[in-house]
Amino acid sequence: MKVTYKTYNLPFRHPFTISKGTKTHQPSLVVEVEHRGIIGYGEAPAIAYYNIPVEKMVEDLERKKQMIEQFAFTEPERYWHYLHHLLPQNNFLVCALDIAVWDMWGKAYRQPLHQLWKLDTTKAPPTDYTIGIDTIDKMVEKMKEMPWPIYKIKLGTHEDIAIVQALRKHTDAVFRIDANAGWTVEEALEKIPQLATLGVEFIEQPLAKDNWEGMKRLYQESPLPLIADESCVVQGDVEKCAGHFHGINIKLTKCSGITPARFMIDKARSLGLKVMIGSMNESSIGSAAIAQLSPLVDYVDMDGPLLLKEDIATGLTFEQGRVVLTNKPGLGVDYTEIYEKSL
Repeated sequence: MKVTYKTYNLPFRHPFTISKGTKTHQPSLVVEVEHRGIIGYGEAPAIAYYNIPVEKMVEDLERKKQMIEQFAFTEPERYWHYLHHLLPQNNFLVCALDIAVWDMWGKAYRQPLHQLWKLDTTKAPPTDYTIGIDTIDKMVEKMKEMPWPIYKIKLGTHEDIAIVQALRKHTDAVFRIDANAGWTVEEALEKIPQLATLGVEFIEQPLAKDNWEGMKRLYQESPLPLIADESCVVQGDVEKCAGHFHGINIKLTKCSGITPARFMIDKARSLGLKVMIGSMNESSIGSAAIAQLSPLVDYVDMDGPLLLKEDIATGLTFEQGRVVLTNKPGLGVDYTEIYEKSL
């Protein structure tokens, strides 16, 4: 196997603000894995509050490159288990490599991954479109700029209810609320009943990731379903969410790729939990991995390519909120390297 990589700093269409802060660009690592003449691509965006910058991914990749390349590759799951033990502190890098070998695997069999997994693409739910925190007027403007059937609205401010009331005046679309752990129990108990009257479908991560006692109380009292994000990072977290959340949001980058995500979906189903696959502002490369898995889940948040000013891959198209999955093999996208000269 041969592994190469490129790093990017992809600009957003608008500054992207959540309760944890603001960013204008999305740093990202793209890996290329070649085996027997077949090339696969994978991506991992860097997220500041998980303390794994692109530089750390590159450092670990360079340090372990020989061992990563010398593995006797036979199939993706076995390779993921190897990487998981080789890079135990860097799920983000493992994710990029795992996606790349799945892309390569699909290309080797000349099928898109959803066909290899025998998934019915008509069951894939539409993706939401995210409205980041801003002034109320600006959030309304962002929503009008992108007419969409489902919006994810970032909250965690003193104006949360006023924001949703203002947005609701301009659309009948489904609203999903993501507080990104920005509320206290008392704030959540005050806000959630009001949000329930405004056409909100569910609340994502209302409390701090380790506030399990608070979540147990909210689980019992909330009139809306509660979806775990920061509280559900890896496979071992899924079972803890039962009885505290009504569902989980799986992020490929956080859990370390497609391989563990599939196990997490199965585990969540066995516990009666709803399942969402979420975005971390990936380009079309990482988003295509989400798209291939989407027929397995209840909710999808894969609007990264729509939030970015420019993409680094082609092949994903959106129609009325739905991602159109093609018959191209692997992930179904083509890496364009449009930023190569500017970095």
